[in-house]
Amino acid sequence: MRFCIITFNMSQKFFQRVFNSSPRRRSWWIFGAIMVLAVAAGLVSGGNYYNQFRDSLASKTHNYVLLPKVKEVPFRLGLDLQGGTQLVYEADVKDVPDSDKSSALEGVRDVIERRINVFGVSEPVVQVNKTMSGSYRVIAELAGIKDVKEAIKMIGETPLLEFKEQSGANTAVNVPNIDGLTIETDKGANVQVATTTPTANTTNEPSWVNTKLTGKHLKRAVVQFNPNDGSPEVSLEFNEEGAKLFEEITGRNIGRQVAIFLDGYPISVPNVESKISGGKASISGKFSAQEAKLLAQRLNTGALPVPISLVSQQTVGATLGQESVVNSVEAGLIALLVVALFMIGFYRLPGLLSVFALFIYGLISLSIFKLWPVTLTLSGIAGFILSIGMAVDANILIFERLKEELRAGKDLTRALADGFSRAWPSIRDSNITTIIVCLVLVLFSNSVIKGFALTLLLGVLISMFTAITVTRNFLKLINPKWLTKYHWLVTTVKNNKE
Repeated sequence: MRFCIITFNMSQKFFQRVFNSSPRRRSWWIFGAIMVLAVAAGLVSGGNYYNQFRDSLASKTHNYVLLPKVKEVPFRLGLDLQGGTQLVYEADVKDVPDSDKSSALEGVRDVIERRINVFGVSEPVVQVNKTMSGSYRVIAELAGIKDVKEAIKMIGETPLLEFKEQSGANTAVNVPNIDGLTIETDKGANVQVATTTPTANTTNEPSWVNTKLTGKHLKRAVVQFNPNDGSPEVSLEFNEEGAKLFEEITGRNIGRQVAIFLDGYPISVPNVESKISGGKASISGKFSAQEAKLLAQRLNTGALPVPISLVSQQTVGATLGQESVVNSVEAGLIALLVVALFMIGFYRLPGLLSVFALFIYGLISLSIFKLWPVTLTLSGIAGFILSIGMAVDANILIFERLKEELRAGKDLTRALADGFSRAWPSIRDSNITTIIVCLVLVLFSNSVIKGFALTLLLGVLISMFTAITVTRNFLKLINPKWLTKYHWLVTTVKNNKE
């Protein structure tokens, strides 16, 4: 406790010393913090190069100079850069009303995306397209997955859970009398059902109609064990809307049968004796604990609103992706070099300082991309390169204002303060509009556009920090008297006070 108090007092004195010091000394403290941040960002973004240098240095000095190693954090690459698997499914929406098709297909996309995310696949691209024939295709792109069978297993046959009621006369429907799953409601109804494909004419399909209660209303599925025989069961609990629908369905079907379908087959067709409240049920049967766990996992990741069938599969190689990475890096470096030459040639000393700030901006951006982690695709790299231009744009506004203030006869300190304060509204407004657009794209677009929008969004936010804090701090460290003597380093017009 005493140690904590002493540490707190020392920290308090340190910060008081920093903030109560002279403006110039405070600028040097901020400069030191910026350098520490730049070194940390550099070790994260280029940890592999640092470790190679460390090993080479240790080898040349016979381990006399032994620097500490850093953890290497790799970039997360998308399908177009890393390679992977593309699966194309066809969605069966023939029984879905036209008004509900859009939401049902969106539900399929969300379910598959959630299911893939459980396995840690980087930024899966899941899209829904309508073909010329009018059918709907669901395209799933899985980066880094080279085994097609593994990819198919990953998406899996996610259970399609449906609750149906009879539309015609109250005719009994038989369920195959073979070993398999049973389902028990909270009222104790227990029916033996098949785990294999039912034979023809087992159920009277035309007599069944879908209800509004589906797997999307499932709140959770939990594996539990029967206290009587220890057999595994899957307990189902519906959300508030599902529980209400379940109660309404059983209430209007008293004395009739309500069927529970899993993957298009009836797993339970019990007679309803009374209204069932609470929205709970349990699926039990002759399956292992692992099978029960898998069923619960698939139900928890989402039951598909409509059935899907695999129609195409292919493995995408990373050769083209590697070439694209090389080309993109070359384009980025060339763009950075041209921008640096322009800034130095046009703005002289401030331009040179902005190049240093831009270098720090790049290190921070790349380190955040690794630590977040942000999945880099070609569109994401394009967003990052575009954000470099946004970062330079802020510096240009500041430098133009600074030159105007110096031409008006103000000293460097005053001109710097006024230049930044008057350029800030333009920087703020332009960046806010870009941030709003990026947020809209992140929230409402597909994964490909999200990669571009996310890297651009992070780049804009970081550029505001480097332009306002880093570049400004560098300029504050310049000796005003020295700059007055060499005024041509900032502006061709000599200070009027000189």
